[in-house]
Amino acid sequence: MSLAVLAAAGAGAAVLLAGSAPPRAAAVAPVPTVPGSTPSDPGPFRRWRWAWSLLTGVAALLFVSGPAGPVAGLAAAAAAWVALGRSEPPAARRARLDAEADLPALVLLLAAALRGGSPAATALGVCCAALPGGAAERLAPVRARLALGVDPVAVWEALLPDPVLAPLGRTMARATRSGASVADAVDRLAVDLAAASRARREDHARAVGVKAAIPLGVCLLPAFLLIGIVPVVVGLFSTLTG
Repeated sequence: MSLAVLAAAGAGAAVLLAGSAPPRAAAVAPVPTVPGSTPSDPGPFRRWRWAWSLLTGVAALLFVSGPAGPVAGLAAAAAAWVALGRSEPPAARRARLDAEADLPALVLLLAAALRGGSPAATALGVCCAALPGGAAERLAPVRARLALGVDPVAVWEALLPDPVLAPLGRTMARATRSGASVADAVDRLAVDLAAASRARREDHARAVGVKAAIPLGVCLLPAFLLIGIVPVVVGLFSTLTG
């Protein structure tokens, strides 16, 4: 049973960590190279996907006895395979977090430039040059297409598959199509993005305590069982048999 517990703990941790990241979306710009990894690096969960899936299947097989064991093992292995396949590579995750951190300030600057009367292509180019980073790199194709005279609504709607730039693309496409004030819409978006960024940082800060408690519990639980539970059980067993 101890083998089953260890297998389940390892497989469950892998699947949970892999499932915590959102699925990969269509990239609008190439993912920048991150120190310590390459854009094509799948990460440990995707690289050893077969091993984690096998470990999950073995854990389910050990826990579920009888004829249902093999079925549970196959189902658990398949679920782990799918969950790990949807995990986000480390380089893509770092690039996404970089862009999410840069986007509120860039959108706020874009709203100020638009309010000053600059065309969208010019304002976007000035803002990306002033605030280089993950968000500016993802917006490079947008600047180029707007400068070439492509339909602005189509250009902004092309950002919708991007998990970071989708709010900006949706706002700009809606305002351009309806004829509403683009500067006001982008200004409201900047406020919303700043609030969402603060909420994410607070969530991450709260999650640190929870994540720190997991390894502490894993270390202390065996000691608690060996020191507190096992002697009591052995003493009761000796009393009953003696």
